Order: sequence, then structure tokens, then C-alpha cells
Amino acid sequence: MPITAPVTSSTPSGAFERLLTIMDDLRMNCPWDKKQTLESLRHLTIEETYELSDAILSGDMDEIKKELGDIMLHLVFYSRIASETSDFNITGVLNGICDKLINRHPHIYSDTEVSNEDDVKRNWEQIKLKEGNKSVLGGVPASLPALVKASRIQEKARGVGFDWDNKEQVWAKVEEELQEFKDEYNVVNESAIDHEKAEGEFGDLLFSLINYARFIGINPEDALEKTNRKFIKRFQYLENKAKESGKQLHDMNLAEMDVFWEEAKKV
Repeated sequence: MPITAPVTSSTPSGAFERLLTIMDDLRMNCPWDKKQTLESLRHLTIEETYELSDAILSGDMDEIKKELGDIMLHLVFYSRIASETSDFNITGVLNGICDKLINRHPHIYSDTEVSNEDDVKRNWEQIKLKEGNKSVLGGVPASLPALVKASRIQEKARGVGFDWDNKEQVWAKVEEELQEFKDEYNVVNESAIDHEKAEGEFGDLLFSLINYARFIGINPEDALEKTNRKFIKRFQYLENKAKESGKQLHDMNLAEMDVFWEEAKKV
């Protein structure tokens, strides 16, 4: 006997209640949904998050809307699973985030005064420490991609005043790290280098560049991903043009490939 599907609602609360009802139906009646656990959903949630990121970078609003729905489903799914073991439920999840937002915005819900967003971030980090966090950096997930993690580390350090005064100082640090790397590893002969030390110096250079990007309002993760996409588009143009000419890339020299590459820049 089919279950009557809940009807579309025109209000946020009604739409959310509809999702909760559907989740209950699926958990009780669908063989796949009944089998899922917190652990089995984890990698799917990561995939959905990256799909949302792709949609945002593409500026595709319809796709963003769809991916947000997928992530919302996952949040409800986790809460439903946890409710079955009485660990927590969706009501506790929503009240928890509401309580945290109220507590961490005393300039809105209390009498704390702020002058700008830096004051807000500084208050946020100080409140987190009062709540029991042992380190300002403790909230940075260990599994974050290194580029994103570097940005978050720097932002959190800035939140408690550990930062450069201006971008000129940061750029001087970039140039210092670049020069150190060039002096040590830009060898003209085939001399062996200490790869572990070189890796450390290169990491320092990247970290300083990420710091400068933050100072001038560039998200380094977004910037690098856009460059990745640009390279892919141009390289695929190069591949297609080579194929149209009856050639294989491995049979072409760099000068020949560069002709198509320059064309790709104008497309």
C-alpha cells in the first residue's frame, strides 16, 4: 500500500516539516535508507559539499539550490539516525545552533558594542575560549585541505590580534621567503638538494602568499580552483585542436603546442 506523500508547503516551517516527514517515511520503509549509518553517510556528505562548492564557483543558482537541498537532507538524516539511539534529535540540533549564535553575538543580543567585523571576530574567538576551547586554533579541523586550513589558521590568529599591521609587511615576508627559497634551491647544476628542507621552505612561501591574499581580500582556495578550471579549459582546447590537425600531443613540440595555447587564451 503506497504511503501518501506530504504536500508542498508555501512556508519555511511547513517545508521543513515536510522534509522531516519524508525522512521518517524513508527511514522506516526504504531498504537503502534503513541501512544507512552516520559513518556510511559521511563520505556522501563530503561529496555533496564539494558539489555545492563547484556550483557556487560556476555561479549556477539552480544548481546551488539543488545542492543545498541535498545537504539539508543529510543534516536531517544524521539527526534522524541519532534520534533512534536517543543521542540527540533535530530539535536539539536546531536549538543548539540558535543558542550558540545568540551567545556569540552579544553585540546583537546583549549590550556589547563593536565597531567593525574585526571586533565581531575577536569577540567570537574570546567567547569560544570561555566556553572551554583550549586553543584558538582548536576549532580548525585536522582533515581540512592544507590550503583551506592555512587560511582558517591565519583568520583565527587574526581574531585575537596576532597579525601583521598592513599588507606591505606581509608582501615583504613573501619576498623574503621567495628569496630564501631561490637562494637555497634554484641551483643551476644537478647538485642534490635536501628535499625535506626544501619542502619546508616551499611551505613557508605558500603560507606567506596565502597570508597576503587574505590581506587583499582574495580567497586563495577559490583563486587556485578558478586557475585550475582555466588551465583545464585551455588544455582541452589544445587537445581538440591537435586532434583536428591529425596530430597527437606527444608527437608535437612545445612551440607547436604553444600556438594552440595562445589561441585558447582568446576563446
